[in-house]
Amino acid sequence: MKPPPPQTTLSDLPESSLASILIHLDPPQICSLAILNKAFNSASSADFVWESKLPENYEYLTKRVFFCDDNNGDKGKLCKKEVYARLCRPNSFDGGSKRAWLDKSSGRVCMSIASYGLAITGIDDRRYWSRMPTDESRFASVAYLQQTWWFEVDGEVEFPFPPGSYSLFFRLQLGRPSRRFGRRVCNTEHVHGWDVKPVQFQLSTSEDQQATSQCYLKDPGRWIFYHAGDFVVDSNKPIKVKFSMTQIDCTHTKGGLCVDSVHIYPSEFRERLKRF
Repeated sequence: MKPPPPQTTLSDLPESSLASILIHLDPPQICSLAILNKAFNSASSADFVWESKLPENYEYLTKRVFFCDDNNGDKGKLCKKEVYARLCRPNSFDGGSKRAWLDKSSGRVCMSIASYGLAITGIDDRRYWSRMPTDESRFASVAYLQQTWWFEVDGEVEFPFPPGSYSLFFRLQLGRPSRRFGRRVCNTEHVHGWDVKPVQFQLSTSEDQQATSQCYLKDPGRWIFYHAGDFVVDSNKPIKVKFSMTQIDCTHTKGGLCVDSVHIYPSEFRERLKRF
């Protein structure tokens, strides 16, 4: 009696066939399958699999923005999987005031801009403003406003965002964060004036797109992403984005506000940010 023929499994498929299957999965799924066996591990490293997950202009991004602080001379030798992995790390540029990275699941470009990369009216006057170190910011510091009559924060960035729709947010908190006996506390002593008149956010691009929104600042002690507006990128060319946050009604003072950073995310991430 002849022994039954061995059963065929996925691992028996040619590496190119496995890679053709993996190309339809998202990066976390690909990495999960890579640990199944040697066949999947090898197929998961195929350049054409990871090139399909990278932004259209990833080569431009790596040359002009990403890796700019990296002195590694072997950039050209990196496989596409390693390029993707490194682009998913926060890559600093413009003197460390900006960071950009790829979302691990979607491959979409995200960016954050530190408070010290913004133009803040009166920031050098210690009677009103101070730079405060904190572990609650990815930039390790925030700008803290004790009190002012005229509040204005401006910024701009020129960047080769891949085509798509993007949303811009200010990350703010009412109250001064600190730690006491290892526990987080928030001092709201100076919080006032933000419920009298709303803050105005504005956004404009070099493509003549504009957006304006208003809202009252709320919920002391909690970091909130305030949505300033959206813009659309139609090409791989750099686009300049200008943005601002103002409350310049001089009939009352306002204070007790932490300005952490500005974030630019793909618009489909807006619901995700509401959970922070």
